[in-house]
Amino acid sequence: MAVKIRLKKMGRSHRPFFRVCAMDVRSPRDGRVIEELGTYDPMVPETDARAILNGERISYWLGVGAQPSPKVGTLIKKYGAEGSHLEAQAEAIGRLGDRRASAIESARAAASSVKMPDVTKPSEDPAPAEGEATADAPKAEGEEAKTDDAAPAAEEAKAEAPAAEDKPAEAATEEKKAE
Repeated sequence: MAVKIRLKKMGRSHRPFFRVCAMDVRSPRDGRVIEELGTYDPMVPETDARAILNGERISYWLGVGAQPSPKVGTLIKKYGAEGSHLEAQAEAIGRLGDRRASAIESARAAASSVKMPDVTKPSEDPAPAEGEATADAPKAEGEEAKTDDAAPAAEEAKAEAPAAEDKPAEAATEEKKAE
């Protein structure tokens, strides 16, 4: 099987992103890959941070006869296992990481200033705090009192209902006797 190391286009229109892949020569540009070997993002502002390659695996594929495409060949010369721009790449990735870290921190600060309501499941909090326990206790007692008041009233209603049913039956029997 003839293998090429080439770019597989990802991303979207006007925002390309590529994966460096080992692919069969006959497969289409964005087709099935044998192995993904790295990424190439031409939109990254730091030129040396655009390509991130797995040099060990690229060396393996080159060793078994895979042919790189012209663009991938240039990337391998610069950022491969023995690339000429590896130190510059490490510095650029560090600078880019610092920018991203500061952007993430500022986003977190902005998010923390906006207070979102805390929605938690009751099962997540196994033991309520002391203030919550005292606040819930009167409510619970009030609910018990309501159910205690409702229970005798319900029992009285049940007791009266059969008695009311018995009276019409007795009246009906008395009427039959009178006839």
